[in-house]
This record gives sequence, C-alpha cells and structure tokens, in this order.
Amino acid sequence: MADTIRGDYYYGMGRRKTAVARVRLFPNGDGSITINGKNAQAYFGQREQLLATVAAPLRALDLGNTYTLTVRVVGGGSSGQAGAIRHGLARALVRFNPDFKAALRKAGYLTRDPRMKERKKPGLKRARKAPQYTKR
Repeated sequence: MADTIRGDYYYGMGRRKTAVARVRLFPNGDGSITINGKNAQAYFGQREQLLATVAAPLRALDLGNTYTLTVRVVGGGSSGQAGAIRHGLARALVRFNPDFKAALRKAGYLTRDPRMKERKKPGLKRARKAPQYTKR
C-alpha cells in the first residue's frame, strides 16, 4: 500500500469492545503519534495509562521513536479506543516485519480481546442486577 503524499506505510486494523482503529505505520519516522488529527497527548489528555497502552507494542520490541503513526479511531470510549489502537499497531508491525510476530503474540498484543458489554435482560435492572426482593 502506498500513500501518494507521505510515502509507503503499513496498515493494521484493531478492535476492542466497540472501538475500531485504522493504524498507518510509517517507517523512518520521528516517533509522533497522531490520533484523529490530534497529537496523542492532546487526544487522551491527562491519562498517561492510555498513552502507555498505545505505545506498548513499540516498547515490547524496543523500537523507540523510529516510526510515525497516524490513526483513525471511531466508537467506544477512551479505554476501548486505546486497546483498539494497540491491536492495530501490533498488526501493522507484523505486516512490516513478520519476525515481530512471535514476540507480539507472546505479549498478547495480536489477540483480539473478545470481552464485550453484556446485554440487559428483561425483568432485570441491568445485565444481572435483579430488582430488590420484598417479602411483604
């Protein structure tokens, strides 16, 4: 895949809960991460844990600031979006270099997290919370 403006990139799609992230990985970059047109620090605000989640595959492979990322992410909340970006980044890294697959698989970054919000059931207040029982 090639981008006519910024050169060649490697693509990965990641999902988590209801969030979907489309990640473009540009080799020989400056280490910047752009999410929906904003800097990653501006996008996630004060939540350093989410920034650490996004950059986890790069840290696992000791790649540092050798890549530039541009991300489009939709759906879900901030935590789900961070997990989706991590999943997409790991997939893009495997497309870039298949030798990374074993390390990323061992760290658990290539596995789609299947946990979803449980649906509300009829007769209950939430998925499992029942109304309070009254004897009389």
